[in-house]
Amino acid sequence: MRKTIKYQDLARILLGAFLVFAGTGHLTFARKDFQAQVPNWVPLDKDLTVLLSGGVEISLGLALMLWAKQKKLTGTVAALFFAAVFPGNISQYVQHRDAFGLDTDKKRFVRLLFQPVLIAWSLYASTMIKLHR
Repeated sequence: MRKTIKYQDLARILLGAFLVFAGTGHLTFARKDFQAQVPNWVPLDKDLTVLLSGGVEISLGLALMLWAKQKKLTGTVAALFFAAVFPGNISQYVQHRDAFGLDTDKKRFVRLLFQPVLIAWSLYASTMIKLHR
């Protein structure tokens, strides 16, 4: 089992806090904006999808912050979650939906480039990616 270094632990905790914040946004102040990212092909009501994904984000964030013994598992699940919600970001771009200040196709496209960063962040924080000796 790989030992994490302080940077990886810090990355894991920050990612967890980010997920808790974003999940809280799903349930409260950013609920409408998150609905703009739900693709039309999702078989659930957009609001229900946002509420459920918010609950998942909060749970995942708390697990990342508090369940250090399972950092490999929680980091991998976070990376998979970010990959799973990527179609929502693509949908927002393709459907030209404004949300989160992303009111141009250029801004929505640039947003797409950050999803791989979140995936890499999750894998680094979980020790699945090693950037140092």
